[in-house]
Amino acid sequence: MRATIAAVLLILAAPLAQADYSNNPRVPELLQRLRSDYGFSDAELATVTAALADAQQLPQLIVQEQKAPEKTETWTQYSRRIDARRVQDGVTLLQEQDVWLSRAEREYGVPAPVIAAILGIETRYGRVTGKIRVLDALATQGFEHPTRSAFFFNELVEFFALCRDQSWPPTAPLGSYAGAMGDAQFMPSNYRRLALDFDGNGQHDLWSLPDAIGSIARYFTQYSPQWRWRRGEPLIVAAQLRSELPPGFVVNSRDDRYSIGTLRAAGVVAAVALPESLQVGVIELPLDNGSREYWLALPNFYSVMTYNPRIFYAMAVSQLALQIAAAAPAGLSQ
Repeated sequence: MRATIAAVLLILAAPLAQADYSNNPRVPELLQRLRSDYGFSDAELATVTAALADAQQLPQLIVQEQKAPEKTETWTQYSRRIDARRVQDGVTLLQEQDVWLSRAEREYGVPAPVIAAILGIETRYGRVTGKIRVLDALATQGFEHPTRSAFFFNELVEFFALCRDQSWPPTAPLGSYAGAMGDAQFMPSNYRRLALDFDGNGQHDLWSLPDAIGSIARYFTQYSPQWRWRRGEPLIVAAQLRSELPPGFVVNSRDDRYSIGTLRAAGVVAAVALPESLQVGVIELPLDNGSREYWLALPNFYSVMTYNPRIFYAMAVSQLALQIAAAAPAGLSQ
């Protein structure tokens, strides 16, 4: 019996064989898109085919994507990311990258603490950017994912275009289980469309903090016209309930459904004065003791949700930004 168990464990521990995705039935579609939409030559398509033959099938990445913390953790668990170390490291980032953060805010209107909070939640300020080959992540997710293959397949196409743009071998870039790259964790399509050479060194390098800072600010102003960043406006405001929410009242939606006047009539009161006509959403955070915490989500909160469409993620970024701003020396939090 022990010998059998040992044999099984050896099989499970063995590295996965190459999937040779170059033979996948969808490869002709991928190659045709690269040829027709991106102008790939025969030689460039041969490089793509060779890369797909080298790609590794990593089904555990699909499990990671399906069980991402913002999908499966409670708010109490997820909010542990807003800890004293991450706040202090955010303040340090404001100090060390003040030139780039100040410039990003002048040009795009996105406050330095918000950019820092994105970097803090995504990659601990550039320290944890992922060690998985992007080729393997996107090939596995794009060809194998049971529900999101269309999204990841498109990102795989964009990845090959990005590699050509940047003169990268497709087997070289490393990133997350979903194929996100760099300090800012951009997917390939956003990397191609929104990444900046913010420090002017001739490279669009999101593993460089100056480029990541400028690119995050640009993302918030150009990714979604509907949720374009509003200069000078906050993300969230604390709220209290004076009565039970009416039947059918929607919380934790992906848009700003109610005016402040409507909410006041429903017994939802903001902690600070806001215009009666301002449209906001209501965020309800369940706590471990059975109580609930309420916040009003302003349009900039939904701008953050375009980065990751989960309430817990946007709330973590928002609260971390507030704490970084509160802890920063005067002159660095604006």
